[in-house]
Amino acid sequence: MSSVLHLPAVAAADPRLAPVDTVLSAAHARQQIVGAVVLVRRHGQLVHASASGWADRERQRSMSREALFRLASVSKPIVTAAAMRLVAQGLLSLDAPITDWLPDFRPALADGRRPDITLRHLLSHSAGLGYRFLDADADGPHARAGVSDGMDDSPVSLRENLQRIARVPLLFAPGTAWRYSLGVDVAGALLEAATGVPLAQVVREQVSLPLGMQDTGFHTDSPARLVTPYVTDTPQPHRLAEGEVVAPFEGSAGIRYSLARASDPVAFASAGGGMVGTADDVMRLLEALRGESRRDWLPATAVAAMARAQVGEQGPPDAPGWGFGLGFAVLDAAGPTATPQAPGSWRWGGAYGHSWFVDPARGLSVVALTNTLYEGMHGAFVEQLRDAVYAALEVSA
Repeated sequence: MSSVLHLPAVAAADPRLAPVDTVLSAAHARQQIVGAVVLVRRHGQLVHASASGWADRERQRSMSREALFRLASVSKPIVTAAAMRLVAQGLLSLDAPITDWLPDFRPALADGRRPDITLRHLLSHSAGLGYRFLDADADGPHARAGVSDGMDDSPVSLRENLQRIARVPLLFAPGTAWRYSLGVDVAGALLEAATGVPLAQVVREQVSLPLGMQDTGFHTDSPARLVTPYVTDTPQPHRLAEGEVVAPFEGSAGIRYSLARASDPVAFASAGGGMVGTADDVMRLLEALRGESRRDWLPATAVAAMARAQVGEQGPPDAPGWGFGLGFAVLDAAGPTATPQAPGSWRWGGAYGHSWFVDPARGLSVVALTNTLYEGMHGAFVEQLRDAVYAALEVSA
């Protein structure tokens, strides 16, 4: 069997779903998004592929499927998959204290206790850690400790950033609650410590090379292929500036963005937000996890663990029914969410304007990478696109 994932060929070179095209056309007309690459696969077959709008509006550079995106939190399932491969190989345990490999990472609770943190806690955002951008103000505890969220121009090393994260008090005892966090960045350092090689090499060997994700990494040597990011604004999205701070949610300190980071080989490898890649590469990962291809790459038991809510019903602030597994959100109950997705579906996104979901019950994988934050991550466009996919497949069924 080939060691590289090859997605199935299709008869049509550029298949399209009309309802998806309608949503994309309307989103561009309303200037919800500037540019997008959308891919839909059903039972392994490509049923929609489009690149629309501008990769760079001011330079009139059209979007293409070969465009490189700053992946932000789409990095998380990639690194989580690498971690699960190492767990399957017996090198790591989901439930052993991470101090076995990172003896100095011992953040404390407010009462001074230093509880054990596990890889499971890190990957499910139940370790008690937080994010600098989620602090209530710009001078929050992470800022005072000098923590980098992995998307700014901080010159610190991964090791130094870990030391700074450990100085911030834990928000709760590990395993007792859910809070989106730098846990995956800490997991990245754990992978380095366990293997003895840089994180970029770990991800390349465990994920990128086996799955043929040739454009995915922690920086690019081809910056001209990177899309230009834009920020939702009126009357039209504005071009994101180097160092600009944009809050994804009301009441958060905001993310400081460094566009230059994506082509800086010296910037530390942020497992939670520092990767670049293409929509096709992201689809390769999702299809491999869904089991449509490379069934020998990751045991089904490992994927089942990723797709199981880890902290009861606690999870992201979505509609009821969504919990969090390892690396992404999982849908436990479809009814309360008013979503067409079947129970057992997975989803997540990225702050630069991305969303993706997998509906295993229907053999469906959808990737939508845009260059418009935050509309492409949690704006109306995301649900409009999702509903158009299901409408199209119901019509064509």
